[in-house]
Amino acid sequence: MNRTIQILIALLVLIACNKDEVKEAIPNNVNLDFITAVDISSYPEISSTNPIFYDLNGGEKDFLKILKENGINTVRLRLWVNPIDEHSGFNEVKQFSQTLKANGFKTWLTIHYSDTWADPAHQKTPVQWQGISINALKDSVYNYTQKVINEIQPNYVQIGNEINSGILHPYGDISTNFQNFVSLMQEAISAVRDNSAECKVIIHFAGIDNSDWFFNQIRAIDYDFIGLSFYPIWHGKSLNSLKTKMQQLSNTHNKKILIAETAYPFTLDWNDWTNNIVGSDNQLILPEFPATPDGQKNFIKQIKKLTAEVDNGMGFCYWGAELIAWKGNQSTDASPWENQALFDFDNKALSVLKEFRRE
Repeated sequence: MNRTIQILIALLVLIACNKDEVKEAIPNNVNLDFITAVDISSYPEISSTNPIFYDLNGGEKDFLKILKENGINTVRLRLWVNPIDEHSGFNEVKQFSQTLKANGFKTWLTIHYSDTWADPAHQKTPVQWQGISINALKDSVYNYTQKVINEIQPNYVQIGNEINSGILHPYGDISTNFQNFVSLMQEAISAVRDNSAECKVIIHFAGIDNSDWFFNQIRAIDYDFIGLSFYPIWHGKSLNSLKTKMQQLSNTHNKKILIAETAYPFTLDWNDWTNNIVGSDNQLILPEFPATPDGQKNFIKQIKKLTAEVDNGMGFCYWGAELIAWKGNQSTDASPWENQALFDFDNKALSVLKEFRRE
């Protein structure tokens, strides 16, 4: 055997070994589409104050790089129609989405169809759409959604945010104008389907109570994922009940399912003078998950585990990952969430970030 043939054989063996190593690095049972997401909608505003962030080793590092290196593959952003300032408006969300994509993240938009926060208690129609006919409103919803899909091109889109009570009140109030609610949802979803073959549609409900009733009511609506919020302070303290409900909903409606919002505190202390939303033991799941870095980490570990175990479970999203006390520790109008962020009071990454990595 001459020297050239020996070299070729050695190269072929080396290539074969490398291929085997690559295959072994990706277990067959891993769902490559599993979403490990964070909602960092306020980051463009926070970044304008030039905070310094530190990775798990205590080294100064770019915020988005810290997220990426810890396995976060998707970023969720809220979108308001005409907010009082530029934050969470179309231009900011479009620009930030481009930055996220350039950093290798998929994007998930939650379109509030409001100028401000939309949730079960608030679904206020944007000022520019108030007082028009229902047909004109349907056209506005379609045209706006079409613009979002074509110009921002998200991978996932929520039609409304925590729409337990409907959208665009009073037009689409689910309790008083159910048919209008369905029609408005269908217009928005048609705009997605007509303009993107890839974008997945999420319908987002807050909590698990009454979720059966809600998703039974919208059987005729075309969507891809069921999304649920789960915060122990509002939605119960049983992760077993959450898992059972997710499995039931997925089976009943033959839909993929995910946790669209969750979070947990690493402390009950505070880092500014803005009142925090979670601040007492009776808002926690005890003794399993105390308000400590390990308690936060273990809570998300269980959220990730139960979601992966549900048939058609597609992942989870951590809300408010970026909400440090960015206006300083004397501020009374900044973060009500700094004790639930993914960074401590010195802006150092917390150990919970390790749970966003795929096994």
